[in-house]
Amino acid sequence: MNTEEALALLSALAHPTRLEAFRLLIRHEPDGLSTGELVEASGLSQSTFSTHLAVMVKAGLVIAEKRGRQQIQRANLDSLRGVMVYLAKDCCQGRAELFEPLLAELTCI
Repeated sequence: MNTEEALALLSALAHPTRLEAFRLLIRHEPDGLSTGELVEASGLSQSTFSTHLAVMVKAGLVIAEKRGRQQIQRANLDSLRGVMVYLAKDCCQGRAELFEPLLAELTCI
C-alpha cells in the first residue's frame, strides 16, 4: 500500500454513513449483504446510499459479487489489513514495542 491508496481508503471511511456501512459489512463476513439490506440499514434512499457505496468500491473497501439476481456487497478485508499494516509500519519506524499494546488488544478479539 502506498500513501495515495491509504488516503483514498481513509477518506472513504471518513463519513459516518460509509463507516457504519463498512462496519456492518465486516460483521457479515464472509457472506456479505445485499445492496438492498445495506440501504435499509442506512435509512437512506437507494440513490443516496448508492453514492456512498460507489465511494467505498472505488477506494477498494467493498467488493460487489453477483449472486443470482442480487448484488452482494462484501468488505474487502485485504484493504483493511493493508492500511492497518501500512500505518503500523510507518509510525513505528522499526520499534515494535510501540505497537505491543495494540497487538495485545487485537489478540483478545
